[in-house]
Amino acid sequence: MPFRKRYIQHFRTLASIHPPRIMRAVAAILIGGLVSAALFLVFAPWVQTAAGSGMVTTLNPNDRLQDLNALVAGRIEEWYVRDGARVKAGDPIVKIVDNDPLLIERLNAERAQLIAKVDAAEAALRTASVDRDRMKSLFDDGLAARRDFEQAQIRVEDLRARVAEAAAELSRLQVSISRQSAQAVRAPREGVILRVNAGDQATFVSAGQTIATFAPTEVERAVEIFVDGRDVSLIRTGARVRLQFEGWPALQFSGWPRAAIGTFGGVVSTVDPSAAANGRFRVLVIEDLTDPHPWPDANFVRLGSAARGWVLLETVPVGYELWRQLNNFPPEFSASQISSTQGNAK
Repeated sequence: MPFRKRYIQHFRTLASIHPPRIMRAVAAILIGGLVSAALFLVFAPWVQTAAGSGMVTTLNPNDRLQDLNALVAGRIEEWYVRDGARVKAGDPIVKIVDNDPLLIERLNAERAQLIAKVDAAEAALRTASVDRDRMKSLFDDGLAARRDFEQAQIRVEDLRARVAEAAAELSRLQVSISRQSAQAVRAPREGVILRVNAGDQATFVSAGQTIATFAPTEVERAVEIFVDGRDVSLIRTGARVRLQFEGWPALQFSGWPRAAIGTFGGVVSTVDPSAAANGRFRVLVIEDLTDPHPWPDANFVRLGSAARGWVLLETVPVGYELWRQLNNFPPEFSASQISSTQGNAK
């Protein structure tokens, strides 16, 4: 007001009162902080994520744990490995023998007899075929009766059936010999024997019984994480993922993946179409080969290790993300997802 200066001259004490500098500084800081916070909430970007926990696994079933089974029934004669032993492809693991130590010899002798039986039957068949042809020639010339020709033909068919029967018996015996000869269980590939399940030389095992557990090495790892059903519709194959492995130091900023330390890149491989028993959906993640930081060595991150992943979604302002979290709303749909949804609706 224009008269304020004229009246305040009469109140010298009031004119000498001024707000303390500290209060003015605090007020300026508060105002600046509020303005900065508002600008931060409006303009600062935040990457929405769909988080989930899981474990390290592999997509190839041949790379997973395998049960080594006994190929034949018998008694364990010798173990070539123990728990934790490293083996290569073809290395023997255990030798199984039959309770009858002379079984193989008797089977070989029986095979020799069957081979001789087959040879004799084939020789008789050749002779009978010659007799039939000669009898047919005589029958055509009218020098032999039809009955004699038919008997010769019947004999040929009978001998042919005997040859087939003897050959089938020989084949069955060959299979038995092959099974009994496969008494040594061998490693299918390079790996580690995790556990020996059978006992010592007094243990009898049946065909197909699990005798050891085998873990292959040099496997192609993947990560399976389980995400909430609210977020699974937003996850697409090929989406980027940030992974944190158990036992590996990391500092993760969910909304700023570039500022994270100790996390590793991944790519969504597949998303299960149905929920698991825990009500969550499984997402399989493979290594992102374009990421500058490859996954840790298999000695540090092994199959079965716990892992946590953040699937990167849309970028939104920080204020919007806070509002969404407070209201428990799902993340944003991308433009491509909205267009595809509208196309399906049409």
